[in-house]
Amino acid sequence: MAQLENEYVRLRALEPEDLELLYHWENNPSLWNIGNTLSPYSRYILKKYIMESHHSIYELKQLRLMVDACSTGATVGMVDLYDFDPHHARAGLGILVDPLYQGNGFAIHALNLMLDYAFSFLKLHQLYAYIPVKNESSKTLFTRCGFTVTGILTDWISTVDGYSDVLVMQRIHANPKE
Repeated sequence: MAQLENEYVRLRALEPEDLELLYHWENNPSLWNIGNTLSPYSRYILKKYIMESHHSIYELKQLRLMVDACSTGATVGMVDLYDFDPHHARAGLGILVDPLYQGNGFAIHALNLMLDYAFSFLKLHQLYAYIPVKNESSKTLFTRCGFTVTGILTDWISTVDGYSDVLVMQRIHANPKE
C-alpha cells in the first residue's frame, strides 16, 4: 500500500490554513514559468479551490498535496497530479518547493512518495512532466526519480528571452504481471 509519509516529508490534503501559502506561491511571477499561470489568483478563488479539493481525483482530474517537513512541520511545497486520465491510466506530475527550502532533499522525497501513491494506489501506468530545457535542477530531480526524456516540444513556452523548448519526461510503471 502506498505511504504518504517517510522520515523526511509528509504529503497531506489541502487545509484552509494553506490559503496564504497558496496565495504567495500562485501569485509569485518568478514561479509562473513552471506552470501555465498568466495572471494572479485572488484569495477568494484559492479559498474556493481549497474548499473543492476534497473531491476525488476522478471528479477533479487533478490532485494537489501539500509537502510538510517532518522535522519541523513546516509546509515546504506542493506536489500535483494533473490532467488525470483514468482510461489511459496516466497523469502529469508537477512539484514546487518553496525557494527557502530548496536544496534540502524535500523534492526527491515528495516525488518518490507521490510516485508510489500514483503507481501502487491509483494503479497508474505512466506519469509525465514537462520540463523547460534550461531547468537543470528539475531535469536532474526527475531523472533521479526514474523519468526519461521521451520528446522535445520546440518553442513550447514563451519566456522573457523569447521561446524555449520543453522536455517531455515520462516514467512508465512496469506491469507486475508481465
